[in-house]
Amino acid sequence: MTLTANSPTTFQTSTARRAPPARPRRSASTNTLGISLVTLASLIALWFLAARFGWASPLFLPSPAEVLAQFSAVAADGYANDTLLNHTLASLGRIAAALGAGIVLGVPLGLLMGLNRWIRGIFSVPIDLYWGLPPLAYLPLLIIWLGIGETSKITLLTLSTFAPICFAAQAGVRSVPVERVNAALSLGASRLQLFTTIILPSALPEILTGLRIAIGAGLSTLVAAELIAAQSGLGYMIMSAANFLATDVVFVGLIVIAALAFAFTSGMRWLEHRLVPWKGKL
Repeated sequence: MTLTANSPTTFQTSTARRAPPARPRRSASTNTLGISLVTLASLIALWFLAARFGWASPLFLPSPAEVLAQFSAVAADGYANDTLLNHTLASLGRIAAALGAGIVLGVPLGLLMGLNRWIRGIFSVPIDLYWGLPPLAYLPLLIIWLGIGETSKITLLTLSTFAPICFAAQAGVRSVPVERVNAALSLGASRLQLFTTIILPSALPEILTGLRIAIGAGLSTLVAAELIAAQSGLGYMIMSAANFLATDVVFVGLIVIAALAFAFTSGMRWLEHRLVPWKGKL
């Protein structure tokens, strides 16, 4: 039998000849990481140049070498009556306690606010009111009500982490498609099954995003929280160094906080990939 031009075999053979070989595609995450590394290297190079050519006084902008030397000195000998490790552990303990309280209180309340309009109406206004205030605005009230111990510090950090977690959980519930809920109900799902299999998994990406925001809010409030008669912590070390114009020590504290923020963010991204691998792919 003679094959014609319209024969499937001829068409497949000619298509296979014309098709270029497939090339491996670089993932978007790899490209983004490369851009981030180049940006970081550019910022460090700019810092070197600014210090090398005296674009700013060393009092305001110490050189990277001075900051690195001071980092080694603080790590070995300590600063403000404690070592750098102890300051870091003290701050981490406060942040961890605040995040734990924010998750325990914020996630259930946010889910309830997303499910019930009465609960949403009762709690949304007070949370909106205090969330719009900077932490230093209600810091004096916390000192008056709770004293100058650890309770007021952790409460201040908890308030900064609670609102984004709560609002994220609420937004996650309200973003669940109605069709998915109706489909589960039509198949005979109970309220508990509907919550555990539809609502909570659908809200989880928003909750994790809110947790990332809460981590940033807690770290940004850390210095203010450790102003309250603290004897340890990165914020306390930074403020003590600022009082003596030790700018290099201030840079050391800021770099450690930035490293903690990066570690927390990287951990949350890994957690998102593990718990919600479908995020951004639907």
